[in-house]
Amino acid sequence: MRFLSFESHGHAKLGWIKDATSTAFVDLGLLGLSLPTDLKTLIETPGAMAAAHAAAQQAPASAIVALASVHLLPLIPNPGKIVCMGLNYADHAKEGGNARPDYPSFFLRGATSMVGHQSPIVRPKASTQLDYEAELAVIIGQRARHLTADNALSCVAGYSCFNDASIRNYQRKSNQWTIGKNFDGTGPFGPWMVTPDELPPGCEGLRIQSRLNGKVMQDANTKDFLWNVVESLRIITECMTLEPGDVIITGTPAGVGYARTPPVWMAPGDVCEIEIEGIGTLSNPIIDEQ
Repeated sequence: MRFLSFESHGHAKLGWIKDATSTAFVDLGLLGLSLPTDLKTLIETPGAMAAAHAAAQQAPASAIVALASVHLLPLIPNPGKIVCMGLNYADHAKEGGNARPDYPSFFLRGATSMVGHQSPIVRPKASTQLDYEAELAVIIGQRARHLTADNALSCVAGYSCFNDASIRNYQRKSNQWTIGKNFDGTGPFGPWMVTPDELPPGCEGLRIQSRLNGKVMQDANTKDFLWNVVESLRIITECMTLEPGDVIITGTPAGVGYARTPPVWMAPGDVCEIEIEGIGTLSNPIIDEQ
């Protein structure tokens, strides 16, 4: 199952899309059912995703909308928390001059940093050091604490793509990375959520890429995680309760712009794509803050 969040006439709505090659989707609000209008509520409502999926497969032509005709929102526009992991690929740690870590780095993102598929990433007035980071997003579907290796994946509602775009000089202004990771309009999230039944357990063994203006910048595989999805969820829930609609961003592989010689920064007019095998492609143009 694949679900997306979009805006229509100023209102947030939900859609169901068949697969990554589809050019149209089903507007779930036009099916005449009492379904939630946001993905966070859909995934926490027992049976709602299955009901939406079943109804969408029988949708009349009047409920089918061209994907290019709508404004897609960040997949979960209203997450309770966005927990991001750093240095979760050994090659990325190495290119930044960091030793292989014994424990993941963590930071939080806020909702105002996020944008949807095809919406612009905003290069802020404060800096030109705008970098890309291809990452797998894990969407939580049920309340969870003290998960184990055996039950960790039971709390996952689905997976998506994320671009943890970073303002590097602000990231390094302190020992905490949060400020460089939370500029408005720098966290593309989408284009849709794919449920776990369509993917390998924990998204193990999926190719992940970033491309800048069509050129491959990062090319790796989720099998190279230092802490895979299961272990990441176990570690996080040692500390905190995860709730439906929370998002875990799992870290980026080598190939980021700051580690290149000379550094490569995203600039207005560029287009950055994040593609994860089996999920789809998240694409965003770059603009300057006005």
